[in-house]
Amino acid sequence: MGAKRLRLALASLAAAVACAVVPAAAGAINYVSIGDSYTSGPGITPYSPTAPANCGQSEKNYPHLVAKALNLTLTDVSCGGATTSDETESQFEGQPPQDDALGEATEVVTIGMGGNDHGLFGTVLNGCTQLDAIESAPGKAPCQEHYESYVQTTFAEDKPEQEAAIKHIKELSPHAKVFIVGYPEITPNHGVCPTQFPWYEKDLKWFRNKVQKVGNKMIKAGAKASGAIFVDTFKPSEGHNACQSPTVRWVEPLLGSLTGVPVHPNATGEEQDAFDVELAMLKAGIR
Repeated sequence: MGAKRLRLALASLAAAVACAVVPAAAGAINYVSIGDSYTSGPGITPYSPTAPANCGQSEKNYPHLVAKALNLTLTDVSCGGATTSDETESQFEGQPPQDDALGEATEVVTIGMGGNDHGLFGTVLNGCTQLDAIESAPGKAPCQEHYESYVQTTFAEDKPEQEAAIKHIKELSPHAKVFIVGYPEITPNHGVCPTQFPWYEKDLKWFRNKVQKVGNKMIKAGAKASGAIFVDTFKPSEGHNACQSPTVRWVEPLLGSLTGVPVHPNATGEEQDAFDVELAMLKAGIR
């Protein structure tokens, strides 16, 4: 693998992290999906004809699958690259803020958001790839050494904004049950996969445990503090990370993505997220 191939993969990643409005299945319960690319499902065809093209919103993402399975009326405004601020601000010219889809009649809300806040996801993925794969920087965990302080600072900045966003959603839709959907496992806890995710082993482990797991823990705490329901997609996805074979992984790798969108869920990943969300909704009495 060469630096050119890595840079092409990073370019594809940047495009994906850059996306949605969506009516879907008919049903009695009004469901609004808010989220970023891990919700919208870029690279998974077919794309929703009612969503902005730059959102990469799939008709097979977990909100569409959940709505179909539980017979909910869906408005999906998830969009690749969205941040928490895009819930109240326009992400692209002519695109309403995602929270505009909410109202008094909204009965169910899912939120899959936060990884892009303050540039966290893209900064760390690009930075680790630059240090580990392109520069072969010295040390056992150059990415951790370079970005650990940045990650901790960013989490501290994200926390009040994300909690305020959940509170605002509950104000707009006071009768809705709100579900906060976490992120799946991306990198493994042990080992390396140089042809798929060419980072040092300690950096792969650090990203999994100190970026992903801590980030999910913060999202879960925010959900609990706001009276929302947290949907854990990390634990069910363990062992299905981007270092696994195409038939096992639920997240595509940095190199060799079969969807053309690196480091994002594939169709199986969206199906598994849908299962987790459906189960949480059924437990909450939505049927």
